[in-house]
Amino acid sequence: MDVRDAPWQRRLAEHAETRRAAGLWRSRPTLAVDEPLIDFAGNDYLGLARDPRLAEAQAEGARRFGAGARASHLVSGHLTVHETLEQRLAELTGRPRALLFSTGYMANLGTLQALCDRHCRVFQDRLNHASLLDGTQLAGSPSRRFHHRDLDDLDALLARVPGEAPRLVVSDGVFSMDGDTADIGGLATTCRRHRAWLMVDDAHGLGVLGEHGDGCVGRAHGMEEVPVLVGTLGKALGSAGAFVAGSEALIEHLIQFARPYVYTTAQPPGVAAATLAALDILESEPERRTRLQERIDRFRREARRLGLPLGASTTPIQPVVLGDSERVMRWAARLGDQGLRVGAIRAPTVPHGEARLRITLSAAHGDDALDALLEALATCAREEMA
Repeated sequence: MDVRDAPWQRRLAEHAETRRAAGLWRSRPTLAVDEPLIDFAGNDYLGLARDPRLAEAQAEGARRFGAGARASHLVSGHLTVHETLEQRLAELTGRPRALLFSTGYMANLGTLQALCDRHCRVFQDRLNHASLLDGTQLAGSPSRRFHHRDLDDLDALLARVPGEAPRLVVSDGVFSMDGDTADIGGLATTCRRHRAWLMVDDAHGLGVLGEHGDGCVGRAHGMEEVPVLVGTLGKALGSAGAFVAGSEALIEHLIQFARPYVYTTAQPPGVAAATLAALDILESEPERRTRLQERIDRFRREARRLGLPLGASTTPIQPVVLGDSERVMRWAARLGDQGLRVGAIRAPTVPHGEARLRITLSAAHGDDALDALLEALATCAREEMA
């Protein structure tokens, strides 16, 4: 039998055809080190990913500890550099302990799988990251999604939970496609009223927001408000991996029961060393956050003057919502022709009819780069009106 006629081959072909027909086929660019496009698509908010100090720290960490950790944290892969990094992350976020995961996706999957079961009731913001939604599904917990940033809707849903069933409310800190922030204080108050725990994934706030770069949760909202705090290291901190911060009991529970932690090789030690260097820079160079905020303020001011359909974000994530997928791809290609890389985001990542350019700003962007971006956006707008 010809393998092309096998049921699985037909199944794959049908899925591919459906996605292509909808204009939603994804492709991945392969970038060279000397890639000429100015990057307005990545999440390197502080410009640390290519800082030579991180590269040297990573190389020195590999020379000292090896290229890989060799085993899981619970076998022989938990090295002194990992222990030091966990302590520094706990200090940054004002928690007693932190626990490293190899990726942010794994941190969310592992935490929700370890905390929840079919007896728990989980409530998620409608615009939460896919990893949070998938984590609840993995746990097998009944779940509901409340309207985006709508505390009244959350309150009504929590009020319907019968008896003493454990309740967990889950929210992004900064929403990755819209750039707006959760009302952490309001969520904490609502959770307290209903005896629920609050879990916040502050992936896009860590390093950017907060008095110390500790995110939109950090030290401003302690464990009594946010018992479960997740952060990632591959965005503002410029390296890779993630962590969960919280109480001694929480971290020990995750060590025992979070399967994506227990059964995964530990983070490469060089990456941990690079992250320690990033934390040193975060502490010693607060002007990076000041410079980033200046870029955000200028972009929003000029984009409004151009009449671009901006969202309400005041973070480095600046969506320009164009609505139609073909229009988004056309604008992204035009910007690419001008030497600018931006994210072209379509369904299912965002709802149908809300396709957008996801523009991300960095402290590394100079005035010339921002000038070029604004001029290219203005050109796109003029061409559509012609």
